[in-house]
Amino acid sequence: MMPDRLAVGQKRSGMRQVLPQSRGWAVAALLPIGYTRTLLPAYEKVPDTEPLPFFGYSAVAGMNGKLYVAAVKTDEVRKWHPRAFNRQKLERLVHEKQEKYPENRIIGQHAHCALDYSCPTASNLFFERWEMAIAVSPGCNARCVGCISKQEEEDLISPQDRLDFIPSVDEIVEVAKGHLESAEDAIVSFGQGCEGEPLLQWPRIGKAIKTLRQQTDRGVININTNGSNPRWLQHLYDSGLDTLRVSTISGHPETYNAYYRPLGYTFDDVKESLRRASAEGVYSSINLLSFPGLIDREREVEALLSLARDTNLRLIQLRNLNIDPEVFLPRMPDFETMGKALGMRKLIQILKQELPEVEIGNFTRPIQRQSRTAQV
Repeated sequence: MMPDRLAVGQKRSGMRQVLPQSRGWAVAALLPIGYTRTLLPAYEKVPDTEPLPFFGYSAVAGMNGKLYVAAVKTDEVRKWHPRAFNRQKLERLVHEKQEKYPENRIIGQHAHCALDYSCPTASNLFFERWEMAIAVSPGCNARCVGCISKQEEEDLISPQDRLDFIPSVDEIVEVAKGHLESAEDAIVSFGQGCEGEPLLQWPRIGKAIKTLRQQTDRGVININTNGSNPRWLQHLYDSGLDTLRVSTISGHPETYNAYYRPLGYTFDDVKESLRRASAEGVYSSINLLSFPGLIDREREVEALLSLARDTNLRLIQLRNLNIDPEVFLPRMPDFETMGKALGMRKLIQILKQELPEVEIGNFTRPIQRQSRTAQV
């Protein structure tokens, strides 16, 4: 239920109808991971109401006595389904890991994320499988409108606590080494929702990667980043980084700047980081924050295609943007300047047709890593 919003329906004639609170609720669906929303929920806001929490609100419709959600499945969900994260077992594994490594602050941080936020990548640290989280940076060089760990505006409450320490190289290696050596489809990922921008800790990450690759060649080392500094990322490529996922909301600098509000870098820096990744043989992807009615507009589609071609992207990960539309829309450029909205299904169809070499999905892949010697 969407509080302080009035339900909007459609009459048999096709006319829009706003219902009083006594006759119905305004509702939205929160999609499971692996599904991409195609429509926003219909509602009418009551004046002077609080912003909605940071979730990805998807349209819900009632038809013939059943409820339907506007979404399309865009990836395999087995590894991300709640059934894969048994709570009782997780609590036991967290306790065991914390007893084994009582001084490692990364384990303490991700125990909090796993148990209090049900974070899948934090949980995988304890299940010792798949993609595992390592948060390293409390600072950030962007001021994202929808940041989930730190908000500047008083009426916007972040759903997570920001990391408040910088781990040592030894702490990073202690957590990551065992996972890389023994976990199924092992991925160690820097850059998590509970932190700022990991690239600000590039010397520490680079040293950790070199140390890890001196001890094991198994698994994939990944970074989720805003890609703000190509030189810093080059250091990580040279250290042995395997995969890169750069967050963006658009391939167009105007839209990018409106959402990320970057500090000390430009969208050209982001593109150069992706170009260098391709040149160095690092598997590159983007984490495309998806908001129906924005990223499917003609200008945005063309800009996205151009970005993918210019940087030789391998994967586009669609990510439902978690934000109240009433918070997001006033901060974005005028949609009327972006051409017609084609629809999310059409966007996905165009991406598949125009970029046949680019995979469309939602998750980081456990790629077959190349033999790339770290530079000392």
